[in-house]
Amino acid sequence: MTDTPPLPSLEAFAELTIQLGTVREMGMGRAGKRRIIPIIGGTVTGPYLSGKVLDIGADWQTIFDNGLAELDTRYAFQTDDGAVIEIINYGLRYGPAEVMAKLAAGEAVAPDSYYMRTHARLETGHANYQWVNQLLFVGTGTRLAEAVKMNLYVIR
Repeated sequence: MTDTPPLPSLEAFAELTIQLGTVREMGMGRAGKRRIIPIIGGTVTGPYLSGKVLDIGADWQTIFDNGLAELDTRYAFQTDDGAVIEIINYGLRYGPAEVMAKLAAGEAVAPDSYYMRTHARLETGHANYQWVNQLLFVGTGTRLAEAVKMNLYVIR
């Protein structure tokens, strides 16, 4: 027997395509440029569930002087069998200035040319999905012109 904690592993959970509304610029806040990006729909597919992203929620971002974007999202999806699951997702996105400028302009860039990582918590009251309340998730993302693709993984 050992007292060394086990190394975590990752297990694919779901791919989300999150449709975004018009960016609402707030101007400079306490820490940087503030913006709100509405989440207006999308899809969820994966080995454990599938469904649709609801038109509920937004990404409240802070963009720092060095180009780092702090992502703070709260939204929900509904599974094909009717469960509503909330996602609270916090993360960071950054990369070379020229890559970030292209992203801001809505241009396509290679997903591996910048860093977009998150950690997420899911919650539901639906009996079939209570297990999501007891897990933590991490994600990798890709910013598209009008959407975000997010792959979520269960931390085991």
